[in-house]
Amino acid sequence: MINVRTDLVLEAREIYKESHKDEVDIDGIEVIEESDDDIKVTTVKVKNDEGAKKIGKPKGNYITIGMPDFTAYDGETMDRVSQVVSEILQRLIKIDTEKTVLVVGLGNWQVTPDALGPKVTEKIMVTRHLQTVMPEAIDESVRPVCSIAPGVLGVTGIETVEIIKGVVEKIKPDLVICIDALAARRVERVNTTIQIGDTGISPGAGVGNNRKQINEENLGVKVIAVGIPTVVDATTIANDTIDSVIDSLINNSSSGNEFYKMLKSLDKNEKERLIKEVMSSKASMDMIVTPKDIDLMVNSLSRIIANGINMAVQPNMDMDEINKFMG
Repeated sequence: MINVRTDLVLEAREIYKESHKDEVDIDGIEVIEESDDDIKVTTVKVKNDEGAKKIGKPKGNYITIGMPDFTAYDGETMDRVSQVVSEILQRLIKIDTEKTVLVVGLGNWQVTPDALGPKVTEKIMVTRHLQTVMPEAIDESVRPVCSIAPGVLGVTGIETVEIIKGVVEKIKPDLVICIDALAARRVERVNTTIQIGDTGISPGAGVGNNRKQINEENLGVKVIAVGIPTVVDATTIANDTIDSVIDSLINNSSSGNEFYKMLKSLDKNEKERLIKEVMSSKASMDMIVTPKDIDLMVNSLSRIIANGINMAVQPNMDMDEINKFMG
């Protein structure tokens, strides 16, 4: 497994295949591709321990939604993506309507690229309290939903999973949905990809800041993870740029092709290690990069995810009814 920072299973599979070109298929990995007009949906099923070991991800189902360009700027496209998110979540939510759902917004609300989770929780239709406070105003078909944004260890001094576990033990939800900002390997997937998985999540893993996993094993309840990559490692950008420059030189140079091809064939791990060493010596730290319009993107993307979750957990309500409820 190449040591590249990515939370996306689709990319982990791509990286493995790039380094094992002799393998046509990866044992233990099944891939299903669908499309809904210009929205591409790819399901990666990690079916056994061998497949999990090869791509470095737990066994389970991972659904990746590829959004059209400029989705965050087009309300109609945002609604279409929300509908796809809702349909995928409904496939994974196998509980009765009266069962309780806890929505958890992971991340640091003070850091914009990491604020996706908390911003989603602000837009979730919370109903659990209404059954007690004003039962006459709530229909029996409305599922009890509650929401929390527990913050991050550096702000609270408490492991995120410990906060969530305490809430889970108190309110006993039947399902937990976690939302988090992710890290991508490829720049083109930043803010354009949604990953939904049924294996839980490890906060901070994509940026090398691993925390305790938030999963069924640790919480005692099924966990669905929803994430969007908002950052990419600067090392991977530098590496891809160097490869592009070398490709251009190979294509346009009438001589010296062998030298450029030699550079191109350098071991990927060794090349990335050298790039990281050079960058760290200049900046004295690892650098994580995010787009300049991240404020707008996180606001739009949080709306897409929140609407998708609201429709999925309230299947007896349409979007207009949910919007009326939210005021």
